[in-house]
Amino acid sequence: METPNKKDVLLFYCVESEELAHKIAELSDSIQLQSINWRSFADGFPNLFINNAHNIRGRHVAFLASFSSPCVIFEQLSVIFALPRLFAASFTLVLPFFPTGSFERMEEEGDVATAFTMARILSNIPISRGGPTSLVIYDIHALQERFYFGDNVLPCFETGIPLLKHRLHQLPDADNISIAFPDDGAWKRFHKQLQHFPMVVCTKVREGDKRIVRLKEGSAAGRHVVIVDDLVQSGGTLIECQGAAKVSAYVTHGVFPKQSWERFMHKNEEGSEKAFAYFWITDSCPATAKAIANKAPFEVISLAGSIADALQI
Repeated sequence: METPNKKDVLLFYCVESEELAHKIAELSDSIQLQSINWRSFADGFPNLFINNAHNIRGRHVAFLASFSSPCVIFEQLSVIFALPRLFAASFTLVLPFFPTGSFERMEEEGDVATAFTMARILSNIPISRGGPTSLVIYDIHALQERFYFGDNVLPCFETGIPLLKHRLHQLPDADNISIAFPDDGAWKRFHKQLQHFPMVVCTKVREGDKRIVRLKEGSAAGRHVVIVDDLVQSGGTLIECQGAAKVSAYVTHGVFPKQSWERFMHKNEEGSEKAFAYFWITDSCPATAKAIANKAPFEVISLAGSIADALQI
């Protein structure tokens, strides 16, 4: 069976994702970077211009977004809604981190499910000549959010776990690794992709004002235990597993507001021997990836290759 020809893709990107966009383009001759003038009027509102707009006609177009804060979402949405209307053959929106994903349900009257709100907004992206928008998201917080989207978008949920597995197999103690999940939700999401590793089941408990992770089932004794989850905010629920030879962590999305990643940095002080051996994140949150570059124990695993592949779907 012949391999289908790769489609040529024009890739636009937001300012924050420029470095990731260049990495993606370097991995594929079929991806051409395109630019947008991200300007503002005197009152602060966006003054945007899509360069070479006439060249978009009949081409496959993609946009690499980063909704890192509410203040940058509106300008990107303006571009996202404009691109498919320029007679694109197809349109793909790559939003590696779906930022409202952890606020997906109402638990009492008055709660606002912002994940549903964001899904409704993205569901109204104009269709291109090729049909609905393809929406690529990595390790969304809750898989049922797939059903929040309307028929104008086709959600494509990707995962960073294969990249983690590749990195784990490169470690000198690869045959001594156990995977730990901080709660049942993480276990349900990821255990099938990591089932060839021994597993430790954890639970979150309260100690004073803190919620921390404790072992629930399995043994960590003498093992290199890697805690796996989809995202981390403050990191307050990540802690070393008792008895483990060493402990590392992986999250696809290193949100870390207010530089909370600093609490995990290796320091030459008492107690540092209990620090994480490795803390892997992807570059789904570009600002975090840039801030922690070359700071032990952090290591950034790039999604560039995976995104380049996803653009060919």
